[in-house]
Parts: sequence; structure tokens; C-alpha cells
Amino acid sequence: MISNRLKNMPPHFFSGLVKKVEAAKQSGMDIINLGRGNPDQPTPDHIIKALQQAAERPENHGYSPFNGIPELRKAVADFYKREYGVDVNPDTEVAILGGSKIGLVEIPLAMMNEGDLLLLPDPGYPDYLSGVSLANIEYDTMPLLKENGFMPDFSSIADESKQKAKIMYLNYPNNPTSAVATIPFFEEAISFARENGIFIVHDMAYGGIGFDGVKPISYLQADGAKEIGIEMYTLSKTYNMAGWRVAFAVGNSKMIEAISRLQSQLFIGMFPGIQHAAIAALGADQSCVRELTALYENRRNVLIRECQRIGWNVEAPKASFFAWLPVPEGYTSESFSDILLQQAGVVVAAGNGFGKYGEGFVRVGLLESEERIAEAVGRIEALGIFTASEA
Repeated sequence: MISNRLKNMPPHFFSGLVKKVEAAKQSGMDIINLGRGNPDQPTPDHIIKALQQAAERPENHGYSPFNGIPELRKAVADFYKREYGVDVNPDTEVAILGGSKIGLVEIPLAMMNEGDLLLLPDPGYPDYLSGVSLANIEYDTMPLLKENGFMPDFSSIADESKQKAKIMYLNYPNNPTSAVATIPFFEEAISFARENGIFIVHDMAYGGIGFDGVKPISYLQADGAKEIGIEMYTLSKTYNMAGWRVAFAVGNSKMIEAISRLQSQLFIGMFPGIQHAAIAALGADQSCVRELTALYENRRNVLIRECQRIGWNVEAPKASFFAWLPVPEGYTSESFSDILLQQAGVVVAAGNGFGKYGEGFVRVGLLESEERIAEAVGRIEALGIFTASEA
């Protein structure tokens, strides 16, 4: 028997995409998958060795503290001080998470009551809606339009939504648009939230990946950020640790307390060996992050160069490992994505899967080699959809 709660859950966009890809593979096609968000590089050796060493110590074989081992919470605080110049209290302003998705789904359960309203970006990470469904709350969307730099226009939010909203999610570097935020934008968001009694949750999953020598900023660097908000940071992307499931939330102590109280009811705690590996990731020399960013930047350059060569008028992303590319005239996001898969063996993620305002775009990942990315664009060129004169 399946509960009504689960029956009412939204369909999982990425599960549907995976099924399409698997069907194409079964037909014998050589697939170049630019639609996924799973890092293709291995976890750095020093992090793996830290796990191995920690796993050999008997003291790490028992239950972990519900809120994470003190050493990891301190490592998080040290990381924020070193990387962003932000002071964080490791005892009251840090929550350890089994991946940032868990935290993003937990927040509505921990802080909202039935009927409360959550403000979400559109387009946005589809799994934000999982928390909406599980908590039986309402939501409204904030359109992210190209003409606004893919930033929400707070002045356009309806008065009723302002009055009902309890929490607002932001996400920069943005998935799927790859847009980056500025301190003035975060200060505007904080001012809007304070005026309307709204808390902010900033999803910074791609915070470690910035191009052209520009490092993405933290929401907590803005004045007043901790008074009304938290930031969630995952090790999945920055350190190629997607399968390890380790992340953290930092910021407002009351919000951190709410997350921690819920987690104490849901989980026993994270394996201490993984927590020690996370300490090694956050505390060691960050050359592995710089090398990974350079790898993605080189791939980005190949993608943009090749797209422009065939007449696909695209803009280079400034951060994350995604590019948000417009579909050609005469196609929808889904029809264009289906043609690329069925006729070229190239997988991209249809923009409408990220929300109403994702229509007209596809998300392309930088998670294949430069050679395969160039080959993918060459296959698209062979379809005759674009002409070089359009560039």
C-alpha cells in the first residue's frame, strides 16, 4: 500500500530523463549524455585516504552525534572563515546533512505548517517540490527571466504571496541557468525578506565552481544574512563526492536548530568515517578544486566555441558545470531535446522540466570530455537545424 502523501508527490523529472536515455542505449545508440548532473571525475585521493584511515579506527564504528562530530562542524566554520571571511559558530550555526537535497526537503517539514507558502525560483531545481508535497504546504514561483539576468524581481511578487510566504529559496550559482549573484542582489533579497517576515534558504550547491578567475560569492557575505537565513553547501560538486552524501547548512541559529531537531527524529547520524573525509576535503589545500574548475572551464570553452561555430547563438556560463542554451525557433524545449536524443544520440535536459519559465531552453552539462562535447555539437550540426550564418 502506498500512502496518499507519496501518491501526491510530483513526478521525478530526472527519473523520466534516465528512462529515455536507457531506452536509447538499449537500441544500440552511442549516447553522449550532456543532460546529467553527476560529476564524471573521481573523488580526490587525499579524501579517499582520509576515509580509509578513519574506517580503520574502532571509535568511528559506533553511532555518530545527531548534529555531526564537533571536528566537522569546526572544519565547516574554518572553511567559511577562510573562503568567504564569514564568522560561523560551529556549535549553533552549523548543521551536518546527508546531502543538501535532504536539507532542502527538510526545511518545510522543520519550519512550516500546512497552508504556509514557500517562494521558489522558476526555473529551479525540481526536487524543491518534494518538500512542498511532503509538508503539505503551498508554493508560488518567482520567474527567472533572461532580461533580469535570471534573478527574481521582488517587486513583481503578489501582495498575497508576500503576506503568506514564510520561506524563500534562492540558488546561485543557479541550476539550471548558471547565473551568478552579486552582493547587491543578496542585500536586496534580505531587505525584501525582512520587510515581509520571510526567511531565506540559499542553495549554494555549485559554489566552488566559478570561471574566468571569478569565485562565486556566499549569501552569508551580505549584511544581515544570518539574521534571516541560512546557506546550504554540498561537497558533491566541489569535491566530486556526489555519492558520499555529505553537506551542511550554515547561518541563522534558529533555523539550524529546527533542522537539527528534525534530523534527530529521522536519522541516527552520518558514518564518522565520511565526516572525517569531509574534514580532509574542507581543510586541505584546495588545489584539487582549482584543477576541477579549470577542467570545467576548458570544457565550457569548447562547448561555446563549437556551438557558435555551427550558428547556435549561445552565451558562456560564468559558473557551475551547466550551460543554459536557447532552443532554435520552431521547437519547444522537449521537442528539441527529443530530436537530439533520437536523431543524434545527444542527451540534454529540457528546460521545461525545471519549471514554466524554463521553456525555450535546454540545460547542457559539462560532464563529458572536451572531445565528446565537440563530437556532440558536431552531431547536432549534422541535423541541419543551425546554419553558421546565424551566429
